[in-house]
Amino acid sequence: MTRSFLFLLAGAREDGNSELLARTAAEQLPGGTGQRRLDLTRLRLPDFTDERHTGKPPRAEAEDETLLRRATLAATDIVIVSPLYWYSLSAHAKRYLDYWSKWLRTPDPGFRAEMAGRTLWGVTAMAHTEKEVAAPLTLTLHHTAVYMGMRFGGVLLATGSRPGQILDDTAALSRAKTFFAGEAPLARFPYEE
Repeated sequence: MTRSFLFLLAGAREDGNSELLARTAAEQLPGGTGQRRLDLTRLRLPDFTDERHTGKPPRAEAEDETLLRRATLAATDIVIVSPLYWYSLSAHAKRYLDYWSKWLRTPDPGFRAEMAGRTLWGVTAMAHTEKEVAAPLTLTLHHTAVYMGMRFGGVLLATGSRPGQILDDTAALSRAKTFFAGEAPLARFPYEE
């Protein structure tokens, strides 16, 4: 099966450091690898409302939700491109993952089975130089992959706060060149780097 990457941009700044880092990593993908980018900040996706136990029928999917769900299912590799905000994912990235709770039940209860075996990745810029401050973000993505039966490719971390500052993190740019190479392992508990 040909790999197809879905890059989900979730930063509050256009052309932010996380996005620049993701582009650097994506440039290294072999020719013929599918790549699609969706900017979560531009999609009309309301806050998720959990209606599982209300007795109400599920809300119909809005156009952007359908687009996002279908793009997710069409990808072999899902890349969350989110800066580190308050030690975790941005609100836009978290909202996207919250919608997985709905998609597990409607409109296709087979969502979890369809996601099994795919790979979840993260690309993150942060103001800190200490990588351990990104542990909550990394664990969120890892545990999501475990729950869904997915592979976890890890999180490409880099230091950069001001626009373009990521280009000064030469070690991260070097890691980006091989970040998507090879096959990621099936995610399992406990998490170990």
